[in-house]
Amino acid sequence: MKTIKYPKEEEWPSLCQRPTFDFSELEDRVGAIMMDVKTNGDQALLRYSKQFDGVELNQLAIDIANQSFNIDPDLADAIKLAKSNIEKFHLSQKEQPEIIETMPGVNCWRKSVAIQKVGLYIPGGSAPLFSTLLMLAIPAKIAGCQNIVVCTPPTKGGELNEVIGWTCQLLGIEKVFLTGGAQAIGAMTFGTKSIPKVDKIFGPGNQFVTAAKQFAQNYGVAIDMPAGPSEVLVIADDSAYPEFVAADLLSQAEHGPDSQVVLVSDSKTLITKVGLEIDKQIQDLPRKEIALKALENSTSILVKDLNEAAVFSNTYAPEHLIIATKNAEEVGEQITIAGSVFLGNWSCESAGDYASGTNHTLPTNGYARNYSGVSLDSFVKKITFQKLDENGIQKIGPAIEKMAEAEQLQAHKNAVSLRLKKLNNEN
Repeated sequence: MKTIKYPKEEEWPSLCQRPTFDFSELEDRVGAIMMDVKTNGDQALLRYSKQFDGVELNQLAIDIANQSFNIDPDLADAIKLAKSNIEKFHLSQKEQPEIIETMPGVNCWRKSVAIQKVGLYIPGGSAPLFSTLLMLAIPAKIAGCQNIVVCTPPTKGGELNEVIGWTCQLLGIEKVFLTGGAQAIGAMTFGTKSIPKVDKIFGPGNQFVTAAKQFAQNYGVAIDMPAGPSEVLVIADDSAYPEFVAADLLSQAEHGPDSQVVLVSDSKTLITKVGLEIDKQIQDLPRKEIALKALENSTSILVKDLNEAAVFSNTYAPEHLIIATKNAEEVGEQITIAGSVFLGNWSCESAGDYASGTNHTLPTNGYARNYSGVSLDSFVKKITFQKLDENGIQKIGPAIEKMAEAEQLQAHKNAVSLRLKKLNNEN
């Protein structure tokens, strides 16, 4: 990681730039895959499994309700603990409709209704992300989504990953579809003989998956948020433990070579100690080469005080923000832009990734400025209702007539005038 000392504010935009990838390079390739799936359905998916995953599948749908999956008992207990905490946190987000009488006889309220068909993309590759399955399927279940379509790439042996299968059973998901990459997004966008079309697609993925999700929006399918490489920003002072900070930075750097980590501190000594710890800890990481690549895109920034650190963080708009300072909550009050915030030396970002209860599906690449992370709200639509009685239409009617007339919308005015006339005739 390079160190920048006391950068001027006009230099901040360049320091906030992420590793870039030109999605226009993928448009033609991903578009062709999506259209192939739209036209040829399951046949295209099976062909891509052979081409990209190196496996020949006989079927895409795996019924798992009565299958047996063997996983480490301690891992099973850990997943159950995470499930419990994620459920508690997301259950707390349920809203009860509240009827508001805006004036006598005029009642308005809002109701949350589940999106009926949602697609969950669970990445495979070297590390199938069963934690993402928890983060997406649990709120989908709580919201009441009727159809939850889970797509995940097959293993090298052409099978469903054991932990993914076991977790699906734990969550009450009875069927999984073995397909990955842009073709999986295409299947959920258009539907095939095996895989249902969905209304909204969730889940992270590589650049092909990300480009495919963006493509899907052109065909009336919503997505959770624009995705990008994972990132963390750490604000730390002399009270922070250098070994903790180094571990937190490396935990994001090991995600991928295009990940980015940033340390912002008012302590030159801490920055030096963290750098030494990174050099030490990275030697033992199985994903050392990936982390080293990510660190090439990463920076330590020395600022004059923690107020400036908070302002810089809001400018950067991090996916994950760790505040490792003696007054972490006070600094946290200054944060207005972030995906998820972790306060104090003991609040590692890994807690949110797995088991604290908050959702780890978060906006990256600066999208925390205008997107929230996945929550229960992500799986519902908000429908407004209103009910007017005779008194209500009489009180509000003349204002509506006047406004409709001013906009030269006579039919709008008539819809009120006819009702008022009928009430007047009856009285």
